[in-house]
Amino acid sequence: MSKKRQKEKTEKAIAEEEALKNAGPNPNEKPRAKTFDEYHCLGNVEIDFPRLCALLYMKDIPAVSTVNTASAAHFFVPSEDIRSHRNATTIWSKPCLKVELENEDPLSAKNLRVFGWKVNEQISRVLQKMLLSLSKLQSLQFWQAGLTDRMVISLMNTISLCSNLRAVTLEGNYLPERSFHLLLSEDSVLTHLSLRNNGIGDKGARLIGSALSTTRSTNKNLLSLNMAFNSIGDAGATHIAQGLRLNRTLLCLSLSNNQIGDSGAAHLAVVLGEFALTHEEVVERRKMLLERTQAASLDADQPAEQLVSVTSSSSLSIGKGESKGKKKETSKKDEKPAANKENPKSNKKSSDIKASHSKSGKQVGKEKQQSAQEVRKSSTSLNEQAEPVEIVNPLLDQSVQYSDGDLILPGNRTLTSLNLAGNRITEKSLPLFLTSLEMQSERGGLMRLCLQRNRFPAECECYVKIKERMALTDPLKKHISEQREEEERGSSF
Repeated sequence: MSKKRQKEKTEKAIAEEEALKNAGPNPNEKPRAKTFDEYHCLGNVEIDFPRLCALLYMKDIPAVSTVNTASAAHFFVPSEDIRSHRNATTIWSKPCLKVELENEDPLSAKNLRVFGWKVNEQISRVLQKMLLSLSKLQSLQFWQAGLTDRMVISLMNTISLCSNLRAVTLEGNYLPERSFHLLLSEDSVLTHLSLRNNGIGDKGARLIGSALSTTRSTNKNLLSLNMAFNSIGDAGATHIAQGLRLNRTLLCLSLSNNQIGDSGAAHLAVVLGEFALTHEEVVERRKMLLERTQAASLDADQPAEQLVSVTSSSSLSIGKGESKGKKKETSKKDEKPAANKENPKSNKKSSDIKASHSKSGKQVGKEKQQSAQEVRKSSTSLNEQAEPVEIVNPLLDQSVQYSDGDLILPGNRTLTSLNLAGNRITEKSLPLFLTSLEMQSERGGLMRLCLQRNRFPAECECYVKIKERMALTDPLKKHISEQREEEERGSSF
């Protein structure tokens, strides 16, 4: 019965199409686009994709396969940990654009996936034009798709215009110019990025490290970054560690299977604990403190010019580590005449001006307290200004301390998960990680640290201590231990 009904539907659709052709053009129907640029996407991938490909005169148009979120687990092949395929001969599968829908609505495309077939320039143009119409698209995945540097650059420009696209996977795509760092630019909206098995190397890692943060810029949106199987080595790990110095957004980082030894691991460990600022960072910090002080003195709503000058001078002295208590006392003496000068300009009634001596005394006292509080706020701590960018910047952290002529920063305690499994780390680096973890214990920090499959025995004393410490913070292990405790309690009754 089902085949018969399907046949009837097909014959009916053919008949309707022939009837429309014979009836001529419908005045109410919009004319079909004659060129690729004229085409207006509907947001339905099954319709838009083949039409756009046809307008580019493509002969072999890839098929489109859709599935709902409920059955997507069986539809999309899991992204397995694949070793380097850069030197191997790639066997492209039959082209098929896979689309995951949020629901039955064909306009609810949630995920697009290109799995194991080559994307040429024409397909790239079609995808970029189509992405802008997919308002519910959240994820875009390319696995061994043969992307080029030019495609990635164009793709990044398109992604920045998509309303909900926040996760991108580019795996098994070797780019000669290592343009992956463009996906981590300061204005990038991506929150999740997977760059596994792309042959990034230490040169690409240097670009990615700079994209994570420098003294002048930092990525403020990316939450997770997967760089497994990229042969970045010690040099690449050092570049990534440099990027983590001033980045306070990234939560999860995977550098597994990257041939990282003790040298690269040591730089990563140091960044997690306390470290001294470089000369460049110290200079940038002084510039930021000066700019903040000047902005505070200009924006502060003070009753007199003398108070503003005292505030700015006090703020500058704090930046140098000196106190100016005498100037604060002078400002309090000058507050009363400054406040009295403002009264003639006010529009108060004569009855209010002739108030009792006690009442006026209370008002002057309140003005003194408010002015004194403003002075204290501006001079005591520069980090209390209501400017989000300055508060987030680690160079303006209140916890910066002087030690032996160096400025010491608490280190990166935003990163919660670090995967260094499958590298070349020996026992030599483990004490550095343990020390950094002990420094982080009071103010958050890593909750997961994966060091399996490295070059040290599992029974190594330092490694055992690291695992014990991580067991107290790892949410997954804590959940498993709580379940075991509950089972043991249940079995005792």
